Amino acid sequence: MVLTEKAWVAIGLAGQFFFTMRFVVQWIATERKRKSVIPESFWYFSIFGSLILLVYSLYRKDPVFILGQAFGTTVYLRNLFFIHKEKKDAANDPAAD
Repeated sequence: MVLTEKAWVAIGLAGQFFFTMRFVVQWIATERKRKSVIPESFWYFSIFGSLILLVYSLYRKDPVFILGQAFGTTVYLRNLFFIHKEKKDAANDPAAD
């Protein structure tokens, strides 16, 4: 099954939506705390948006776009790894009680 051009544009727009939402959640979190904050959901929106845009860029065969999204996804996954590691370490630390 071949996707139509309109479907590919919709996929690209969906990726851009998720990518944009990361800035919205970061902005809201920062305003609430009155200081710069990057909430965990920022990284999830980054991953979803980046992966969808990566698929779109593969379809478009755009090497610049492909490299940018592939690299970004790696960074976002790495940040989530550290977030979850920190949570796990804190849960296993008896001094944290």
